[in-house]
Amino acid sequence: MRMLTDATEAFEAHDYPMTTEELIEAEGDTTLELPNGTETVGDALGRSAPETFETAEDAMLTTCAGLSSKAIGRKGYSDRDPIAMGEEGPDEVSF
Repeated sequence: MRMLTDATEAFEAHDYPMTTEELIEAEGDTTLELPNGTETVGDALGRSAPETFETAEDAMLTTCAGLSSKAIGRKGYSDRDPIAMGEEGPDEVSF
């Protein structure tokens, strides 16, 4: 199993440009460890439209965009969103 940072290193080992199909063939069986389970690179890339990646960074961004909800720590959670008008929430705390 790989963390996303490990997958980035694996993507950087390839020559670009590279198509989605070529990347899935090369790295598709790579299992990524996510906060709520695992998923393969092939599953994540399979959710996007076929394209040609110019760089490893492009490939990694597309892979991350294709990850399922298993990559989300706490769904719907944000400690940064303000309370909407008309709703009650916790008192603001100054740090």
